Amino acid sequence: FWMLVTSLKPPAEINVYPPAWLPSEIRWANYSDAWEAAPFGRFYLNSIVVAGLATLLQIVFAMLMAYAFALIRFPAKTALLLLVLSTMTIPDEMKLVPNFILLSTLGWTDTYAGLIVPAIAHAFPVFVLYQQFRQLPRSLIEAAQSDGAGHLRILLQIAAPMSRPVLTAVALVSLLGQWNAYLWPLVVTNTSSMRTLPLGIAYLRKQAEEGSVQWNLLMAAAVFVVLPIVILYTFAQKQFVEGITRGALKG
Repeated sequence: FWMLVTSLKPPAEINVYPPAWLPSEIRWANYSDAWEAAPFGRFYLNSIVVAGLATLLQIVFAMLMAYAFALIRFPAKTALLLLVLSTMTIPDEMKLVPNFILLSTLGWTDTYAGLIVPAIAHAFPVFVLYQQFRQLPRSLIEAAQSDGAGHLRILLQIAAPMSRPVLTAVALVSLLGQWNAYLWPLVVTNTSSMRTLPLGIAYLRKQAEEGSVQWNLLMAAAVFVVLPIVILYTFAQKQFVEGITRGALKG
């Protein structure tokens, strides 16, 4: 609420005491001024491409891995699953330098590949989908196999459709993490043409530090970042709530 109200205030009302809970004059020009103060159009494009592709690829790889661990028998399956899940205990800061050295060697710094590829492999969606696929009726899977369906067909036509709420919840969590990512894009990008929206706010703040900080413009820029996620969650709320609560009740 404070972010939204401040984004609509004229500059004279930003630091008044006691605080003005509502602006005396709604200043819509703050949004156009913030948009023009930094290349937010490019930041939006970068965030959509990076967050969208990273989430899509992360879910695809997680579905394949979770299905294999849940429904396919192969040697050392339990040990490999524990190995994958153990990567969740490694802080992202510890992976920062090795990832950067690897991508620098590949020449992927300041590119979409450098922003997207390190985010593809993540153990959290694998763990959630693994738990979901284990709850699928075994008789249904065996019936599909007896009819000649292969694993990929079972995954796409049976497991994935029956797990749609969980997939939606996992995708939203992943998308939110990629949309709000700050540290890795800050490290791997060098030019404003590859920066994402969180870096765009920092870019705007850095420009403001050269003079006085215009909090109304910074709050308007924050609205740019938050609004797409709020809209997306509004439309996917039912699937999201059902996905995170599935398995809590039976019957």
